[in-house]
Amino acid sequence: MTYDVVIIGAGHNGLVCAFYLARAGLKVRIVERRDTVGGAAVTEEFHPGFRNSVASYTVSLLQPKVIADMKLADHGYRVIERPISNFLPQEDGGYLKLGGGLERTQAEFRKFSEHDAKVLPDYYESLESVADVLRDLAMKSPPNLGDGIKTLIDGALQGRALAKLSLSKQRDVLDLFTKSARTLLDGWFESEAVKAAFGFDAVVGNYASPDTPGSAYVLLHHVFGEVNGKKGAWGHAIGGMGAITQAMAKVCQAAGVEISLEAPVSRVLVDGGKVAGVRLESGEEIPASRVISNIGPKLLYERMFADGDLTDEFKRRIRGFKVGSGTFRMNVALSELPRFTCLPEPGEHLQSGIILAPTLDYMDRAFADAKVQGWSRQPIVEMLIPSIIDDSLAPPGQHVASLFCQQFAPVLPDGRDWDAEEDAAADTIIDTVEHYAPGFRKSILGTMKLSPKGLERKFGLAGGDIMHGAMSLDQLWSARPVLGHGAYRGPFKGLYMCGAGSHPGGGVTGAPGHNCAQEVLADRSFAGRLLRRAHQ
Repeated sequence: MTYDVVIIGAGHNGLVCAFYLARAGLKVRIVERRDTVGGAAVTEEFHPGFRNSVASYTVSLLQPKVIADMKLADHGYRVIERPISNFLPQEDGGYLKLGGGLERTQAEFRKFSEHDAKVLPDYYESLESVADVLRDLAMKSPPNLGDGIKTLIDGALQGRALAKLSLSKQRDVLDLFTKSARTLLDGWFESEAVKAAFGFDAVVGNYASPDTPGSAYVLLHHVFGEVNGKKGAWGHAIGGMGAITQAMAKVCQAAGVEISLEAPVSRVLVDGGKVAGVRLESGEEIPASRVISNIGPKLLYERMFADGDLTDEFKRRIRGFKVGSGTFRMNVALSELPRFTCLPEPGEHLQSGIILAPTLDYMDRAFADAKVQGWSRQPIVEMLIPSIIDDSLAPPGQHVASLFCQQFAPVLPDGRDWDAEEDAAADTIIDTVEHYAPGFRKSILGTMKLSPKGLERKFGLAGGDIMHGAMSLDQLWSARPVLGHGAYRGPFKGLYMCGAGSHPGGGVTGAPGHNCAQEVLADRSFAGRLLRRAHQ
């Protein structure tokens, strides 16, 4: 059977892309390597009786248009907003809470700096004006260099929103795209705790220091989402992240999409400069006039094409595409809730993102350690405890915790292997939590440990990169993954990309899947018009 489209990978972007194409009448088949849909957005049992979102773990960036178009709420999609965004224990025994409304956050900031509380509204307004522009651009295909006059037109149209900003706001854009997180935050705030509260977002999924130029953009990338209509909010999906992708799969199948599990692809077939389908590792060949990749550019172009298919120039560019988010992921089954020294009793702080990285200097040292030693002896840890509000995840009275940890080298120095070092790294992470919440180690009933190598092996994330590629200025917008292929189209006719390795990048957004589908349909419509004219 010949399909209009074969999509490699049933992650959330592949499902979103399939939905829009099937709704438009195309015959679509998704082939997935694993035995479940969802990619890294899955809910799994990792210890008897304990389930969790084992990779992607929180909701904000999923596009409202995708949620509405797919009618996900009709299929069990439900997100509970965090009462506060983040909770940061401090080394001196204090703490800072971020979120819960402007006035509450200002009151928290006054514990550290009256100045910082005063300038907070202006800081929020500065970020929000730029974030609004990015929210709009996220759902549009970037101009594709090499498309002649169309490139100029698309660039002009998308640049209008930026051009309409005041000079002051345009300066904010320049700051956010070029400065380090520290330089940006030093220009606004004086308290180290306050700067850490905002600077954490600059190193999430970013193997870099907050002093690295361009890290301010990663901070911005994490604030242009929303939950239930509230901009900048974060929340928990009831049933875990897998509940979202399972709902998406149901919608796709109802639209006629065929989903094949345990069907890994070994080769993208190319014939005469255009794709002809895919070959599975089983030997089955699936003919299709369009192949859409929901896997990362590294995996696609370095492993799934025959020798001679790709030009030397293109292969060189892909070799230079930076991957490796420095991420180590743990899921922990707990007999009881952790008790933080600075705030030991249960409360709203345990329903937030618990950030164990009290200063920007701490974050910088963590990165410096990782470069030399492979991982930091005081890593950056974000803990979430979703079972507090979702009793489907753990037995009564017990809990699950997500530990999202930064500054773990994608490749260890001195020829060491992550499979041999994983337990030691996990012990370091647990020691870090224990420092702030004594007794945490004793409460652990079971764990799942995913080093950068483990993330690559389990989820197909090259270098363990949760973003499918670094979110640096040279790998954004029209240059993601490389200039000339930034509008979701690969180097062969009929080849497209719909994953996080394309614009606007990482996170559970659905935007690359949505935008790629629009480009496929636009190409199909244009080709159809040409065909009709040829027969008139």
